[in-house]
Amino acid sequence: MDSLSEARSDSRAQAGKEVEADASADAEPGSESGAVTRRAQLGPVVATLRLQPAEPRIGDALSLQITVVAPAEVEVLMPEFGQSLDRFAILDFAPSQRVDSQGRIVRQQIYRLQTLRSGAHAIPPIIIEFVDRRPGQREAPEGEDAYELLTERLDFEVRSVKPADAGDGLEPALGPLPPLEAPSVAAATRWLWALPVLGVALLVGLLVLRAWRARGRRRSPYQIASARLAALKARPLPDSAAEMDRFFVELSDLVRRYLEGRFHLHAPELTSEEFIDVASGSPDLSDTHKHFLNEFLQIADRVKFARHLPAGQQVASLLSSVDNFVEQTRDEQVQHA
Repeated sequence: MDSLSEARSDSRAQAGKEVEADASADAEPGSESGAVTRRAQLGPVVATLRLQPAEPRIGDALSLQITVVAPAEVEVLMPEFGQSLDRFAILDFAPSQRVDSQGRIVRQQIYRLQTLRSGAHAIPPIIIEFVDRRPGQREAPEGEDAYELLTERLDFEVRSVKPADAGDGLEPALGPLPPLEAPSVAAATRWLWALPVLGVALLVGLLVLRAWRARGRRRSPYQIASARLAALKARPLPDSAAEMDRFFVELSDLVRRYLEGRFHLHAPELTSEEFIDVASGSPDLSDTHKHFLNEFLQIADRVKFARHLPAGQQVASLLSSVDNFVEQTRDEQVQHA
């Protein structure tokens, strides 16, 4: 048996009883009318996925809740924003955290999703990492930074607009129809002229409707960055080298993608030095903002490449500075696909 299996067995044996009996009191139930749920547990950590409606129709907004319940001494790293959800349009995202009646931490991420394709769909397995800091427990498997709890794949079906109970039977015939009179040549000519006009009007209407629906699904760079920032703020501050590296990789990716969408700088493909050169020539960024970006990228590079470990207060301050930068440069125009 490898080290991860041994660690899982020890963790389940010592912590399984305290969670198994009462996790359903504050977590989502295993099955519920109108929703599809999946529940997974590793040691003291219980994760529940809940998708509703259980039988969505095409065009419906889907609510996906990721709920993780763990003792306060267990450090949980929730999934990154949009993890395993690239097949869906993300309409909204709301992370939260609370303490339940037994003193456990209940962390939750709620997504509003949409898909425009009917048929079989699935939420792929989602990884939740945690470090067990309870007295007498092994913090992580030997040679690893954290335990990994993998949720089950959640399958569901998106129905077409036609209700499942709609019958295919026809009403009884109403009787013979009266004989049709042959249309006059003038009436037929009018219809021939009208058909192209009706076709053009229908095509324009469909294009307008498609553009309106697409605009409703788009979000501005500010909205996307704000949602990702909210997810980062909901997590505990990183206190290990591995966690710090993951934190700054996500934070720097957030800033670069915001700049690409907001100022069209194409930042994700540039090195830090190349990006600083491009940003310094942008007329849309003030000198204060250029100075902030220069300092931010230097700190991020030291963490990612030189294993620099900033203090918790510095990390919180930097996160606040990124928030201020996004707020000061916000633009509510939607991000075009």
